[in-house]
Amino acid sequence: MRGLSRNSPTLGEAVTKAAKSSWSRKAYADRHKGELLWVLKDLSFEVFAGEVVGIIGRNGAGKSTLLKILSRIIKPTTGEADLYGRVGSLLEIGTGFHPDLTGRENIFLNGAIIGMKREEIKRKFDEIVAFAEVERFLETPIKFYSSGMYVRLAFAVAAHFVPEILILDEVLAVGDAAFREKCLKKMREVSQQGRTVFYVSHDLMSVQQLCGRILLLEAGRLIEDGEPVTVIQKYLDIVSRAENLPA
Repeated sequence: MRGLSRNSPTLGEAVTKAAKSSWSRKAYADRHKGELLWVLKDLSFEVFAGEVVGIIGRNGAGKSTLLKILSRIIKPTTGEADLYGRVGSLLEIGTGFHPDLTGRENIFLNGAIIGMKREEIKRKFDEIVAFAEVERFLETPIKFYSSGMYVRLAFAVAAHFVPEILILDEVLAVGDAAFREKCLKKMREVSQQGRTVFYVSHDLMSVQQLCGRILLLEAGRLIEDGEPVTVIQKYLDIVSRAENLPA
């Protein structure tokens, strides 16, 4: 039988460590009891039909929470988000997909989940398949799809939905350069049709190419709202200062 190494804790040491950890968590909770952690605070902005608005910020800034509020997935604790028209959102790749169903079946499933009527899906089915470039794999369960195929199919369904407001979170993080360019072109077409697009991405180049306006979040607050070059520079300054802080 293989023995314990010198670095392995004894049972007594493990119990003591667990007890200390539990006590530390309780002490922290007691110190901060009654405090509220606001993921978003004092946000106020107005967006008009046809605008393509980028939302940027460091991890934990509140971007995903804001998109979930705009998508009506969660309600704000205080205040309100007024949206006029149908909302279509693609927040996480593969959400609304069933791994054991085929690509064909998942187009109908995912389309129904985001609000498309069955007749609408049938009418746009060929366009969706052609855009996603998955013709050869339509009858294959999507659990065998690559991450790139997943994102192509998910984006194709969302982009061919016709909401007044389209909300996209990091949809271009997966996929090759040619497909990313095709997605950007599609999003421009969507905005030219008078629909509003909210776009979150860490890819600042794609944000600058696509968006006419950018919101910058920091620690749950909206600290800048303006034209892309200026807002992106402010974001880069924040990132640079954070990286240069002493450990």
